Amino acid sequence: MTTQTTAPSAASTVRPPRPSRPNGQWKIDGTTPLNHNEEFKAEDNSLNVRGRIEDTYAREGFDSIPGDDLHGRFRWWGLYTQRKPGIDGGRTATLEPHELEDRYFMLRVRSDGQALSPAALRVLGGISADFGRGSADITDRQNIQYHWIEIESMPEIWRRLDTVGLETTTACGDSPRGFLGSPVAGIAADEIIDPTPVILEIKRRYIGDPELANLPRKFKTAITGHPSLDVVHEINDISLVGVVHPELGPGYDLWVGGGLSTAPRLGERLGAFVTEDQAPDVWHGVIRVFRDYGYRRLRNKARLKFLLKDWGTEKFRQVLQDEYLGYELPDGPAPAPATRPGDHVGVHEQKDGRFYVGAAPVVGRVGGNTLSGLADLIESVGAESARLTAHQKVVILGVPADRVDDLVAGLEPLGLTARPSLFRRSTIACTGIEYCKLAIVDTKDTAARVIGELEERLADVHERLGRPIELNVNGCPNSCARIQTADIGLKGQIITVDGEQMPGFQVHLGGGLVGEGRDEGGLGRTVRGLKVPASQVGDYVERVVRRYEADRTGDETFAQWAHRADEEALG
Repeated sequence: MTTQTTAPSAASTVRPPRPSRPNGQWKIDGTTPLNHNEEFKAEDNSLNVRGRIEDTYAREGFDSIPGDDLHGRFRWWGLYTQRKPGIDGGRTATLEPHELEDRYFMLRVRSDGQALSPAALRVLGGISADFGRGSADITDRQNIQYHWIEIESMPEIWRRLDTVGLETTTACGDSPRGFLGSPVAGIAADEIIDPTPVILEIKRRYIGDPELANLPRKFKTAITGHPSLDVVHEINDISLVGVVHPELGPGYDLWVGGGLSTAPRLGERLGAFVTEDQAPDVWHGVIRVFRDYGYRRLRNKARLKFLLKDWGTEKFRQVLQDEYLGYELPDGPAPAPATRPGDHVGVHEQKDGRFYVGAAPVVGRVGGNTLSGLADLIESVGAESARLTAHQKVVILGVPADRVDDLVAGLEPLGLTARPSLFRRSTIACTGIEYCKLAIVDTKDTAARVIGELEERLADVHERLGRPIELNVNGCPNSCARIQTADIGLKGQIITVDGEQMPGFQVHLGGGLVGEGRDEGGLGRTVRGLKVPASQVGDYVERVVRRYEADRTGDETFAQWAHRADEEALG
């Protein structure tokens, strides 16, 4: 006799819940590495690679460098291999790193809002001239970025930087990257609080700390006490923004979780007020929350913004207070809307009666001769120093009132100007295909060409509008040039026109940050199907700006118009 059995129906089957896949959160899942990036970080603290560079690789040369150091740990000291010349953008995604890379390096030097003395500017200029074939760019994170650096040169470069208090420590990598600090810290007449003491104390305590050298991904910091909100605070992992508490006086409003790239998200206020004395501890608490709870399994989900999205601000603040600070932070006010653009271009009076002068290069390109020449100019007019900005500009500090005109005139031969056209002032660009292994199209030269075209074609329109139209040019989807927060953001890609492939851009329109002179910040809209060949960028920008001028109502900004306009008007 046989017994028949029937499978239980789906409705009656009780299955145990499937275990969720671990995200690599150290405090929840343990510290077992879940991918190769986590493996090489666990095998050896990345900060240790400097010793091998100085003792071995600089002596034995490029071929002596093993892969995990070359493509991984070198980043913790500001070093990436640069792109090999002659590889077109269509091959960026198909070649392996060793096929794309040259035997030279890009090197980032962090400034952290520091005032650069003439001596520091000369050291920066000398490194460019002696080791970088004259290259030097001001990045939109206030770094100086070089190219053509050989590994054999690094010990001497570090020695020179040490003499003027500059460093490349954790300028890249899964680490606390260079800080954005207000370029007018300590000198602006309308400053709420000087962030310099906080930045210096955080650096003294924590930069180079081995306990903070293995984060899930990069960690970006911005600190300002100026009402222009001049450090793009909405797109950093942590931002401390100067405010005045009604009972506690000047301090900082705490923001976390901003970031762009392929999944852009603006940072959020935790609603917490932070005193100057508390600020270093709060910074340390937030970065440890990220270290311990950040997602490590997938690199594209490993930024703090993804944790904040899942937790929300209330939980994040509670974990920060309960587990990392041991005390509650008081509620505090939000920053007021920006008083003016945060690039500080032009001539402005300081609180001591001297002046600071903001000057624009072309899309951040400065070069060794410009940096060394700026040092000479500062000394010749009796000024004090210079700072870099988050908008690829430079600000000269402490200019005597009777020498302002001499300073302004002396900037022009250096390729800098305190009176730029609105397009030169408002255009930034990332490194692009010239040096970057991730890039698909050229950016710096394209942007410089477009600036020249628009200065000629749109000078009258731009003056009538009375405010810059921001143009941000990026060579790939990663948004180093903040394409989603510009009036016009261009994302590089290979496009097809009439069956022919060519370099071009996807268009984002109507983004902005409150630190760029806007009433409110927001991400731009992507225009479906709109792709612009690189050769026609000037034509496109002219067309869309003229359409905006014709269609706008009253004081409507470009961003407001771009978000309400139909797609035909934006094409």
